[in-house]
Amino acid sequence: MNALPSWRREESDGAVVLDIHVIPRASRTKPDGVYDGALKVRLHAPPVDGQANQALIDWLAHCLGIAKRDISLLRGTTARRKQLRISALGAERADWSQLD
Repeated sequence: MNALPSWRREESDGAVVLDIHVIPRASRTKPDGVYDGALKVRLHAPPVDGQANQALIDWLAHCLGIAKRDISLLRGTTARRKQLRISALGAERADWSQLD
């Protein structure tokens, strides 16, 4: 079995926690490597009124092929460094190859 990337941790209940470093106002939304142990994601959305947070959740759900309700923001509401939790059911169904 392959080791998980530094930005992805599995919890005992099967859920997965992701560390993400966000760059808002990019020309388009896309992953952009790893920065300081976190997945770096360039987001098209501006960091205004939670638009970037919602855009990140929408994009992540689309990439992984899971429902938005399976993703929750744990930390980093107003910071560039964020932690998101993917439910155990969502993590089991996710297509991780889109991010690896």
